[in-house]
Amino acid sequence: MRSYEDTYQHKGLRRQLVNLLKEKGISDERVLDAINAIPRHFFLDSAFDKIAYEDRAFPIGEGQTISQPYTVAYQTQLLQVKKSDKVLEIGTGSAYQATILAEMGAWVFTIERQKKLYELHKKYYFRNKYPNLKFFYGDGFEGLPTFAPFDKIIITAAAPFVPPKLVEQLKPGGIMVLPVDEGNSQRMLRITKTAEGSLIEEAFDQFSFVPMLTGRNG
Repeated sequence: MRSYEDTYQHKGLRRQLVNLLKEKGISDERVLDAINAIPRHFFLDSAFDKIAYEDRAFPIGEGQTISQPYTVAYQTQLLQVKKSDKVLEIGTGSAYQATILAEMGAWVFTIERQKKLYELHKKYYFRNKYPNLKFFYGDGFEGLPTFAPFDKIIITAAAPFVPPKLVEQLKPGGIMVLPVDEGNSQRMLRITKTAEGSLIEEAFDQFSFVPMLTGRNG
């Protein structure tokens, strides 16, 4: 079960987390404001209630995790989200990352390949607050061609390579942020698609993500 009470203690722990993220180099105030606004404990079993604001990942079932807040903030900062951006997220997981993007004013289209996790989002607590967040069950490598092109694409699992169909679904001038490489550690990449359609690739820090898998797991 999850607890949907946001106490003064929770809010205080969130402020401490935001201060920690600043110390670690997160400087985008809009990212920090979104993390301060979203109760992370709503996305975890109530057993994690007291530790939900520690800067670490936690299991959420189906072999998946809710990412460390620093990782969420880092990817979001690299994405350079603007209000009304159309963002494709690959790997809904707990929906915490998608909610951060929705809080920042983006139109978020998020895909989950694990049927059980996708089914959980039918009871998404913030459904009325964020009509700009849409959930899909599908294969992340395929993206959502029906809704393309996207201003931004974020992948929250370790991709073995840059998925070509997602590059196609990125607008000229658009940005994709993803961890790439197999094994225990991935390079965080930011790929910018130029007006001519060529790609500019920037590599950042190393992170550790669960692997991005093909197909759907029903």
